[in-house]
Amino acid sequence: MVDHADTVIVPFEEGYRTDVIALWQSCGLTRAWNDPDKDIDRKLSDPQGGFFVLLKGETVIGSVMAGYDGHRGAIYYLSIDPAHQSAGLGRRLMEHCEAFLIGLGCPKINLFVRQGNEAVMKFYDDLGYAPEKAVALGKRLIPDD
Repeated sequence: MVDHADTVIVPFEEGYRTDVIALWQSCGLTRAWNDPDKDIDRKLSDPQGGFFVLLKGETVIGSVMAGYDGHRGAIYYLSIDPAHQSAGLGRRLMEHCEAFLIGLGCPKINLFVRQGNEAVMKFYDDLGYAPEKAVALGKRLIPDD
């Protein structure tokens, strides 16, 4: 087991915004049609969700958003700095989110992984997540341009 004594998970604060967006970019999570600043603003307006940052010293090395709609939980923007991946930190953030959601009474988590991202599929498989017989559908209501 890797010792993570030099890291801490804290709630997102505004001072982390630039570093979190840079982290998402370095992890390939941003897309042209999703403005990360707007995604953060929207998350901060969610009274029930969690937005957590993983710090090593004062440096942002991970982040994750967790939501709960009263029926299912959701995980978004799970990210670990590429220089710190494969050290159990993603697992640590997921365990933190699972505990957070259980505390809200959440019975189940759903999450999305982009097709072809086999490394992330393996990560979630190792954590006990499995594909479901459902199709994700989407419709943009407010453009981010």
